[in-house]
Amino acid sequence: MAIRVWISLFLCVFALLGSESYASESEDTQSKEFVVTLDHSNFSDFVGRHKFIVVEFYAPWCGHCKKLVPEYEKAAQILSQNDPPVVLAKVDASEEQNKVLASEFDIKGFPTLKILRYGGSVVQDYKGPREADGIVSYVKKQSGPASAEIKSSKDAEDFIDVNKIIIVGVFPEFSGEKFENFTAVAERLRADYDFGHTSDAKLLPRGDSSVSGPVVRLFKPFDELFVDFQEFDVDALAKLVEEATIPTVTVYNKDPNNHPFVVKFFNSPNAKAMLFVNFNNDLFDSFKSKYHEVAEQYKGNDISFLIGDVEASQGAFQYFGLKEDQTPLIIIQTNDGEKYLKPNVEPDHIASWVKDFKDGKVKPFKKSEPIPEVNSEPVKVLVADNFQDMVFNSGKNVLIEFYAPWCGHCKQLAPILDEVAVSFESDADVMIAKIDATANDIPQGTFEVQGYPTLYFKSASGKLLQHQGGRTKEDIIDFIQENRDKAAEQAPGKDEL
Repeated sequence: MAIRVWISLFLCVFALLGSESYASESEDTQSKEFVVTLDHSNFSDFVGRHKFIVVEFYAPWCGHCKKLVPEYEKAAQILSQNDPPVVLAKVDASEEQNKVLASEFDIKGFPTLKILRYGGSVVQDYKGPREADGIVSYVKKQSGPASAEIKSSKDAEDFIDVNKIIIVGVFPEFSGEKFENFTAVAERLRADYDFGHTSDAKLLPRGDSSVSGPVVRLFKPFDELFVDFQEFDVDALAKLVEEATIPTVTVYNKDPNNHPFVVKFFNSPNAKAMLFVNFNNDLFDSFKSKYHEVAEQYKGNDISFLIGDVEASQGAFQYFGLKEDQTPLIIIQTNDGEKYLKPNVEPDHIASWVKDFKDGKVKPFKKSEPIPEVNSEPVKVLVADNFQDMVFNSGKNVLIEFYAPWCGHCKQLAPILDEVAVSFESDADVMIAKIDATANDIPQGTFEVQGYPTLYFKSASGKLLQHQGGRTKEDIIDFIQENRDKAAEQAPGKDEL
């Protein structure tokens, strides 16, 4: 399962993210569109003329994109009056001629917003809010200097948020190679962290207030609360920052201040160990302490640790197919998709079980619903245990929907897929199928499921395509007809599905 789905599931308890000239005060701003529409023909030229621009890649049929439209337009109107003006643009990534452009920016879901700097030579993910005021605030900050100067105690108090990662460079003067390297790191990582600089360490909380620099002080709301660096090689400093901003144990509960660290946890290339326990459990402090000891022991050994409150982790339970009566439990998922489970674990058994996992003594478990005894509906039901046979061994052209039972967009698509399936009922070479991606494992590395519903088409000859076009009955039928192959002859004696 793709990382983006993991994150959306974990965060599901919380409430989204013209022309080049600008309107004068006398123009009718109500009818003017402030978001610039780009496509493959004008994208490079337009972006190349801008030091800073935000581009939304969208699809007209996408519900989240539709929700973003008025907020994005309102933000564009406000930012057009900024000094200097800031441009917000959009690209219809579902248009056939724009798909190559979208692939260049690794667009795999809608809407995706990108920040393009210096004529498009630097590309960063937009990681801000998706309502107008939040977009404006975030974009203004991103379009300004990468590092803010701290001149007073009031500046420091306003700038250093105790709930966030804040990075401040202390320099006797704001020039020279070390300062320039610091600002280069700030430019590289500004989408993720807030950077500041000062000539007076006495203005800063924590740490040695007598240092005159150069030194980089990183403030964080976990573990040792701050760390000082005196490394000024750009790549080395960036690596130190990334390592220092990963909690020994990431906490997942309903506190939104923890969200950035949960996202960072899932974006890590490491294996992911997750302990789910009721935070109101009488033994919670013991679980927390023992788990932290284990995390310290394996720090730097390609495994990251998270502790999640059962109440806040229903998305995880849906994804992994877990039940609350199995808690407290530990689950580890590796990069190749293998999952390892220890239900009803006790605090004193955490360390030994994790060691057994590292030593290869724990067997993975597979998530699959039972194979249906009857599978006669127009849309065939896939589960993990019949997926290979029905999709890859059937010799058919197969349209597959990856869905979640709770997904509103999936519910809207369901009757349309039924109609599509009925249209192909007399065509033995075509199958329309669906799989509950929250209740079944899917082949890792084959399907990029980054949201629900996701549609894939496997031709009879084995060609695999993701459907990213319209979702009307006619759109889907046209997509199948354009990409289908004639099925290979069926093996003698093999029944039709």
